Amino acid sequence: MFENLDLRVGPGGLLVVHGPGGSGRTTVLLALAGRMRLDGGAVQVGGDALPRNGRRVREQVAVARAEPALGLDPDLRVRELVAERRWLSRRLSTAQVAEAFSVLAIDVDHRTLVRDLPPVEALGVAVALALATRPAVIVADDVDRGCPAEDRTRVWQLLGRACRVGCTVLAGALDPPTGAGLDPAPVLVALPRRSSLPEGRVPEEQDASTERARQVRERPGPGDGPDGTSHGKEGRA
Repeated sequence: MFENLDLRVGPGGLLVVHGPGGSGRTTVLLALAGRMRLDGGAVQVGGDALPRNGRRVREQVAVARAEPALGLDPDLRVRELVAERRWLSRRLSTAQVAEAFSVLAIDVDHRTLVRDLPPVEALGVAVALALATRPAVIVADDVDRGCPAEDRTRVWQLLGRACRVGCTVLAGALDPPTGAGLDPAPVLVALPRRSSLPEGRVPEEQDASTERARQVRERPGPGDGPDGTSHGKEGRA
């Protein structure tokens, strides 16, 4: 659950929702992505408002990772994930996927199983597959999961690269980014209190297989390049 949240993230911006496990990070991100029903308040992505234009919002927002509901299958190889995403997205070309990996500076052996990828590379693969579909907004939760302190700078650099090509990034993390000079400067939302989903309330996508089916319907936002704005004032969810 969360409440009394009022925020705005501009096109190409970075939102970081941070707090301990159970604080509601994933719930906030899924609500902003149009994948969690709200009891009150409003969310707007670009010119589309929730809940009225939920389908259009979901078409503009790609969820790279929001486990346990949405995530990469650890038993698949990177090349299998790429093939799966291309098949689901239909219009997605090999060149577009390669470009997304290049933009994020992700260089991994595509024969590698997801479970064997280091934490930063696993995040990078998830974000690259989302970025390749050219959404307006990307959601990535637990971005610093399993990362030692020396690798966390790489996490924020990776997400910053996605922002610099015009994509708005909504990230969930245990800790906020540290150090000066982050580009773009993130919008920070701290969730210190522990919370949980009300009994019976679950995300609209139950698991990774359902997310794959939804990806079929995801299409790039209007215009030649990604662009998006998230503006929300949520009630209890």
